[in-house]
Formats: sequence, C-alpha cells, structure tokens
Amino acid sequence: MKLAFVYDAIYPWVKGGAEKRIYEIGRRLAQEGHEVHVFGVKWWEGADIITNEGMVLHGVCRKMELYVQGRRSIYEPVIFSVKLLPHLTRGKFDIIDVSAFPYFSCFTAKFVSIVRRTPMIITWLEVWNDYWYQYMGRMGFFGKIVEHLVSKLPSRSIAISALTKMRLESIGVGGKNIIILPIGVDLEEINIIPPSDLNSDIIFVGRLIKEKNVDMLIEAVAYLINELPHVNCQIIGDGPVKKKLEEMVIENGLQDNVFFSGFMEYSKIIARMKSSKVLVLPSSREGFGIVVIEAYACGVPVITVRTRQNASSELIEGTGFTVNPDSMELCKAIRTLINDSGIHQKMSESALIKAKEFNWDNIVKQLSCLYEETIMEERQGAAGK
Repeated sequence: MKLAFVYDAIYPWVKGGAEKRIYEIGRRLAQEGHEVHVFGVKWWEGADIITNEGMVLHGVCRKMELYVQGRRSIYEPVIFSVKLLPHLTRGKFDIIDVSAFPYFSCFTAKFVSIVRRTPMIITWLEVWNDYWYQYMGRMGFFGKIVEHLVSKLPSRSIAISALTKMRLESIGVGGKNIIILPIGVDLEEINIIPPSDLNSDIIFVGRLIKEKNVDMLIEAVAYLINELPHVNCQIIGDGPVKKKLEEMVIENGLQDNVFFSGFMEYSKIIARMKSSKVLVLPSSREGFGIVVIEAYACGVPVITVRTRQNASSELIEGTGFTVNPDSMELCKAIRTLINDSGIHQKMSESALIKAKEFNWDNIVKQLSCLYEETIMEERQGAAGK
C-alpha cells in the first residue's frame, strides 16, 4: 500500500500523542514494506522532503507557532491546509489518513480524495462540540460548525477511545462508520530502558497548556508538604503556561519540591517514569492519554481527574485513582499512593497487566486490515459504476 498521513505536527520535532501515534504506525508499516508518506509542517532544517525511519516526510510549509496566547493558532492550520494541496495532489495514494484536528487540512484532503479517487479516513483524537464555547467564548460557535462539517467528510472515521466514538455519534456520525483503535505503546522498547538515578514521588509529562491543569498539581503539592515536607515532583514538558507555573512554584515556596525539566528524549522520559512512584495527569481534556499507558508499562500507577472531556479516566481500572478536579482530593490520592506500599504494589502490578492491551504491533495489524478493507470497497464501488 502507498499511504499518506496528514497532520501539521511531526514527531520527534513536536512531541505529543497525535504525533507519536503517526510515527509509531508509520514506521511499522514502512518496515512491513508499505510506502509511507507523512505531510506536515517543515520542522527540520534542510530539504523539504526527507526520509526518517523508512517514512517519507514532506514539509509543506515553513515552521510556525502552534500556540498563540495559550491557544492553538488559527493562522497556522489555515496556511498549512492551503500549502498542503499541491503537495498532496502530486502523489497517487491508496489511502489518505488525516487527523481531524486542526480541521482545515481535512477539507484539503477531501478535495484530493475526490480528484484522485483515493479513499480518505479521518482519525479523531477528540470531539469538542460544546467545549468550543469554553475554549473560545462566543467565537466557539465557528469552531463547532467547522468540527461538524469535518465529521461529514469521510465514509469512515477512526476514534481513539470509546468516549471519542460516543461524541462523534452525538454530532451525527453513524456508529457503524466509526472504528475504535486506541493509541499504543512499544512494550519491548520500554522494557529495556533502565530506571533513572533521579528518584521522584510524583511525575507529570505533557505539554504545559491550560487544559493540563498543572496548577492543580502544584496546589496539591503545596498541601502535601505539610505532611511530607520532602516530597519531590518532576514536571516534564514545555508550553505557553510554563512561566506562570514557575512563578506559582516560587509564590508557594516549593522550589525544593517541584522541578521543571522541559521536553526531553523519549528514553529519558521513560527512565524518569520508572524511578517515580505515581504519574499525575490532571487534564480536563484528553482524547486518550498515551502517557497513562506509558506509565502503566513502567509499572507506575496513575491519578487523573473526572471530567466530561477526559478520556484518560476510562483507562483507570485498579491501576490508580480518578478524582474530582480539586487540588485537595488530588493531594489525598497522591498521599495514599506514596504512603501505602500495599495499595501501590497492587496497582503497579495491575498497571503492567493493563499495558499489554495496548501493544502497537497488534494495533497496526488492525489498522492495516481496515486500510485494505477500505481500499477494496473503494475499488469495488468504482468498478460498479
């Protein structure tokens, strides 16, 4: 198969669940002999088209800021979708897999799909619907409209969680046209990485944006030091609210307890996880939460929060705690996992078992079957006309 993946951010230049998903799927499909092309923003120096891990990466436009004033830029995805058209049109692909967010590129991919008679699948990490108003105020109406329009474009959609599938159905997508395929982890890679020499009680990994609620975690640590004055919290990641969070740490006198590491190589993140007691992901919005499964593969229990938009809470099954989005409740859950070795051991063992459900190799096999089935249906439909 000759495959095209479309997403503006490309791993490893941009590190996130969506980027890592395409990278892990793409390199495995390339190893199986498929021709894999990834179309995104040009995050690298040098030629516009390069090869990485057997995949052909197309830099369709110059690097731009993904976030402006803490929100995803509108300018960047518009420019990307316009610049994408000539690049995607040049190739004849068997299938186009485009990530729904940030939406505008889906219209470009659909146009190419029609012109080149190539089947298109849209992969949904999240469905916002009314959350757009919370994110953008009254202007959220336009985001909601665009999202609804995109949902009507493909004949098939991939949802990465049951929550995402349910939300797709709520905006009118037929359930039989939605396939749930979660994000996975490379268990073999994680197993061979040794723990870090730097031990920590708490670890957070992710982009530092408002929706991740890292400020709630810092508040929880401020409560926690009254009982555990030497508690150690590592925050790994970067983003638009980092400076505000650093100021919050200073204001609460937590310089000896909370440490910021910025983005780092994947192997180093896993090593840090393995030397931590608990991963905290207090996000109000997660389409899946790949970091949860990575923590499970390290035998680390997870604490997340209970909100309508947080699909990571679906992954907690005797492997951690789900609490209300409240810093005191978060503090109590952290304290339990740090202090009670029996509970921690039981949840750690459950986490290792749970991680096996998300092996990338199995997920890629299912995806390959879906691609082949979709291609066959397209060809049969064309032959019948």
